[in-house]
Amino acid sequence: MAISPDTAPERGPADPQEFLGALGGSWLWALGFALATLVPGILVLVWPEATLHVLAVIVGLHLLVAGGFRFVTAFPRDGDRGGSGVAGVLVPVVAVLAGVLVLRHPLQTIAALSLIVGAYWLLSGLLIAFVAIADRGLAHRGLAFAAGALGVVAGIVVLGYPVESAVALTRLLGLWLILLGVVEVAIAFALRAETRRTAAVGSR
Repeated sequence: MAISPDTAPERGPADPQEFLGALGGSWLWALGFALATLVPGILVLVWPEATLHVLAVIVGLHLLVAGGFRFVTAFPRDGDRGGSGVAGVLVPVVAVLAGVLVLRHPLQTIAALSLIVGAYWLLSGLLIAFVAIADRGLAHRGLAFAAGALGVVAGIVVLGYPVESAVALTRLLGLWLILLGVVEVAIAFALRAETRRTAAVGSR
């Protein structure tokens, strides 16, 4: 029996991809990621006497949380973004892998921890910068590119700077986490401004 348009079944719940895309594109989600970056940075800076074991646990948990946030933001809100979408998915994969490596051997050496974190920041920074360039519809391309560039610089500094003590590594990682977190806060407020601007235009 044919179903007339008037008796068509009601639309089901929102598609999970649409839900995650809307969530990942919200400024509150971006702010949450910024805080997840700022808090570990502040924590390790105000706790300079933390052992290498404690530092590895804090950094490893941060990388896992960052991977979760980045995974959600990888879902597009309006259609497929092609290559930039693939790059966006690689960022959380790299973050989770780095977090697992750090937590798997928390008593590793200073050189090993520096290598893992530096490599993550370098690779993720390159991927984020690529997404900012490739995705022309991104409302905050400039800030996203700045975050990617800062990640690349952080990775190079951590990989190239000869750290000989846990205290020096703590200060170095804490400083870069705070700098990256500040940029992410700026991205969150840029998203809020764009959201309000879009809502104002739509209400006219």
